[in-house]
Parts: sequence; C-alpha cells; structure tokens
Amino acid sequence: MFTYTVSVTTGNQEFAGTIDYVYLTLVGTERRSDRTLLDKSFFDRFARGAVVSTDVSVKETLGDILLVKLEKEKFLFNDQWYCRCISVKTPSGYEIEFPCYRWIANKQEVVLRDGKALLPQDEKNSLLKEHRRMELESRQQLFRWKEWHPGFPMNIDADSSNELPLDIQFELDKSVDFNLNFLTAIENLGLNKLMSLFQSSWTDIADFGKIFVNIKNHVSDYVMQNWNKDFMFGYQFLNGSNPMMIRKCMKLPDKFAVTQEMVKGSLDRGLTLQEELKAGNIYIADYAILEGVQANATDPNTQQYLAAPFCLLYKNSQKEIVPIAIQVPATAGEANTVFLPSDNQYDWMLAKMWVKSSDFNVHQLVIHILRTHLTSEVFAIAMYRQLAAVHPVYKLLIPHVRFTVAINTAGREKLICESGLFDKARGVEDLPNYYYRDDGMMVWEAMKSFVSDVVKIYYGSDEKVQQDKEIQAFVKDVCVGMKNGPKSCEFPDSLKTQEQLVELLTVVIFTASAQHAAVNFGQYDWYAWVPNSPSTMRKPPPAQKGQVDMKYIMESLPDRGRSCWHLGAVWALSQFQDNELFLGEYPDKYFTEQPVMKAIETFRKKLAEVTNIIKSRNENLKLPYWYLSPDRIPNSVAI
Repeated sequence: MFTYTVSVTTGNQEFAGTIDYVYLTLVGTERRSDRTLLDKSFFDRFARGAVVSTDVSVKETLGDILLVKLEKEKFLFNDQWYCRCISVKTPSGYEIEFPCYRWIANKQEVVLRDGKALLPQDEKNSLLKEHRRMELESRQQLFRWKEWHPGFPMNIDADSSNELPLDIQFELDKSVDFNLNFLTAIENLGLNKLMSLFQSSWTDIADFGKIFVNIKNHVSDYVMQNWNKDFMFGYQFLNGSNPMMIRKCMKLPDKFAVTQEMVKGSLDRGLTLQEELKAGNIYIADYAILEGVQANATDPNTQQYLAAPFCLLYKNSQKEIVPIAIQVPATAGEANTVFLPSDNQYDWMLAKMWVKSSDFNVHQLVIHILRTHLTSEVFAIAMYRQLAAVHPVYKLLIPHVRFTVAINTAGREKLICESGLFDKARGVEDLPNYYYRDDGMMVWEAMKSFVSDVVKIYYGSDEKVQQDKEIQAFVKDVCVGMKNGPKSCEFPDSLKTQEQLVELLTVVIFTASAQHAAVNFGQYDWYAWVPNSPSTMRKPPPAQKGQVDMKYIMESLPDRGRSCWHLGAVWALSQFQDNELFLGEYPDKYFTEQPVMKAIETFRKKLAEVTNIIKSRNENLKLPYWYLSPDRIPNSVAI
C-alpha cells in the first residue's frame, strides 16, 4: 500500500467553514485515487481556520500528482465553504502545495493544480493542457462582456452582485453595502436631525459647521480654517483628492478671455503673462470635459447646474500655486466673464466655488470611477477570461483585482487606460511640493522593479512573451473591454517585449492600488467642509460681476439635506475596510516558487523604505500627505 497524506485548510473568513460532505480525488501521471470522503466529527468538520488531514491509501503508486479534485455535497442545508489550500505529502515524503483560495458551493467540482506557475507554451503534459483549456472555456462562460452604458468601458454581464460568479462575490465579513456604510456615517456624524430640513438653504457659510461636529481630523480642520485662501485653493490641485487636473500652460485656450491687463497685478516677478507662460510658471485646470453635460435632473423641486470653467494658476516667487483668473461659462447669449482676485470678495469666492464644484464632479466620475474602478474591471475580466490560474500573470494580478468587479457591480446597482499618471505631457515635473507626484513615483518604481523581477523569472526573453498565447489573448480582450472607453486610450492589441509586459502590468497594479488610494481616501479630508468642494450648485453662474452677495452664494451651495448626504458619502468612501490588505501583503500564497518569494520580500523592503521617507517628510509639514504611503495603500480597489 502507498499512503498520501492530504491536509485541507479552511479559510479564516466569517462563515468559511462547512459541515457538508467533502470528497477528494488525487490524479497522478499513472492513475487516480478512489473518491475519498474527508470525514471528521460533526462539530469540527472543516471549521473556520481548521486544517483537516486525511490519509489516502492506494495499492499502486499514482505517479507524479498532477491534480486534486474536490467535490462538496449537502449534509443538512446549503452552505458555502472557503478552501484556502491543500497540501499533499507523497509516500516518498515530498510535499506539494495546491493553492485554492475559492468559495465552493454544493454539487460543485473544483480541480486544482499545484502552485508552480507555468506559461502555456511550457505545458508538456496532455492532461494538464486539457485541464487548462477547459478551465478557460468555463471561465469565459461565466465572465461575459456587457455594455453598461455607451461611452464607458465594458463590464461584466451581471445586473446585481448576487449574479456574479461565486469566486468574485464579496466575502460575508466584508462591509460591502455602501448604503450600510452611508447610514453608519450619518449616525456617526450626528446628521439625522438635519435630514428633516432637507431643502432649506443655509443662511451663512459658518452654518456648515453645524454638520461638521462629530468627526474631525487635522486636515479637515485646517481646510475649514483656510478654505477661502488662494494658497489653499491652489494647493489642492497638487495634493488634494484630485491631483490630476493641473497641467502646464504654454498657450492660452482660444475660449479663455483672460488678458495681460487682467492678471498683471497677480504676477509678482514683474514679467508679462506671455513671459510667464514662456518661463513655465503658468498652469491651468481645464474642465472642458463637462461642456454640454446636463446637470442632475432627478429632483423635480431643485434645479441643479454644471459648468466647464477655466482656472489659470500661477507659480509665484514664493513657490505657491495660486489662482489668478477664472472663467465660468455663462448662459447662452451672454459674454464670458473672467473673475480675478482683485474682484469683490463674493465674486471671487463664488468663482472659486464653481471651479471646485466642477473639480468634484470630474474627480468622482472620471478620475475616480472611470480611471480606477471601471478601468480596473476591464483588466480583471480579461484576466479571468484569458489567463489560467497557473499562469504567473494571473497569480501576480489576482490580489490586486480581487474585489474590483464586485465593488463596481454593487456601485452600478445604485449609481450611475491608463490615466497619464505622472506623464510629462502635463508638464508637472517642476511643480514644487507636489507630493502626489513625488510619492507616486517612488511607489511606481518599487512596483515596476517587483513586476520586472517576476516577469524575468518566467519569461527570460522577448520571444517567450510573443509565444505566450494566453497573455496575447489577454491584451486583445482588454481592447474589447476598452472599446467603449475614452477614445484617447490607445491600448495595444499585442505585446512583443518583456519591457512592454512590465509596463502594462505595472499600470494595472498601480491603478488598482496606489492610484485608487490617492484619489479616494482623502475625500473626507478635503470634501468634509462643503463650501470647499460643493457637490452640486443650485443657481447658474453669474453672467456679470457685482451681482453676487452672500445670499446668492448660499442659494447656490448645497442645501441642508444635500450637505448631509455629501458629508456622509465622503466619510463612508474614505474608510478602510475591516481586515484590509495593504500593498505588499500577500497572505494568499498563489506563488510557491522560492525566486518569487524572494522578489516579494525585496518588494516589501522597498515599500518600507518609501514609507519611512514619506513619514519623515510629513513630520515637517503642516499638512501631511499620506495617501500614497505604502502602508496605507490597499492592494486593490477596496471600496
């Protein structure tokens, strides 16, 4: 007799265990074992976090173990079981790891391969080739493309979270329902009493402090005290929740009616506007993407407005970024008015509010939802459809896209390419105190080095990239998913070199982790003080100067009810989830090879160095910037 000792580990998640019957079959190069019941006593059968060991005895050796087949059948009632991994110890004492990390339902059969990553062209065994083919065919039936909305990237064909494949649904112990998070926010912020005053306006800016009472932090307090100062307005283009809009201005847009005479009082070097443009000291935030977009019309009792402003920014001699001219397009037939710091305080205050309201909307819908959530979903679906679980790129990406599809599907029930992260096209390499850029580049380089290490382990040459049918199918499928995305997103339909593959994978991982963290977790910090970034405007922009007073401003800003919803939403969005996994933390060991484990350890060390650099820098800042500190970057789009 030959004895194989099989150890089955159940996950630690809530409700991961099961009392159902679990059967196991070992498949070797010579033969397979009988279907074996992994039996334990009633109360400790596959309990949460438990390791169940069973001896499987056979009369003849099975040969090299290729596959482990699991089957689950109901005992008393239908439940799900989370199998973490399986270890098989052969009669010779050799131990083989079979990663699983999957939820298994009743009457479901799951076939696992050992943890060694393998490119499709390196697959030699005919049985494993067939298993790989059937795995992808099965996944392509589950993960189907669907057009959610014209102009957006494609998404998974599911109308609700419950329709998603079991493996990518939220775990039961994860707080997944945004409505629940939001209601918790409302309770924690003490907003309930104000809800009854839903559509009445505030009477003064200070009144917003009535909802800004229970949860404060250093940044939100600082914003409340300084929000209307020009230096604070400009600073947020660098290190606020949306650090993506600012770009160097070498030539003024034709539609921007600003002139030298208008801004000469704001240029402190004694140069003309054209000279400052040529010197690279003028920047712009252009919200043309909002031009022609209709404002929210879901509330018949309150008309809301959108605009597509230009905001001219100046890097002054003190190395501050300050606004020097704002043009908010007026209604049809009215001449555009350029608002200036020298205008009366209400005109200039409202002009800045219009810019920040436009920035809020572009940030949420384009920078946040489109360029992190929806873009990451395309990569996730293409990965599931085209890369076998044994593929090294699948193993590399899975921790970074794990909850993306479920997050987005939950969001689509209620809601509604790469984003040029640090590219020189925006001309931001010389901006002072641009911590998003500085920290992001450090994280990017550490991440790219890690990805490069992993790619070199499995590929070793450009030819192997070209010969990899699964990775080529992956990039082609991404093109399918991106077809309704931004027209400017020119995604390649094939990869020819290791360097191209490294760049692509770095973009995918960075977008789902660091970029999402940068544009998501600072929302309460910067948006909690509603006048600083109004989520909606209830009056149109003024067509002329001198028409605005505080009453006009308060009637423009969100009313009491909308302010409460605004505050509750940004608080809920800014919270880390329970049991969050941060960058470099990979408790699920999809990789089992020592060279990759060494690469992961090197990656962690580099991330720790970046964390220490950021921590040291922040100790000397009035406003610490921590959104891209690796110890605060979740592995994937987590909320």
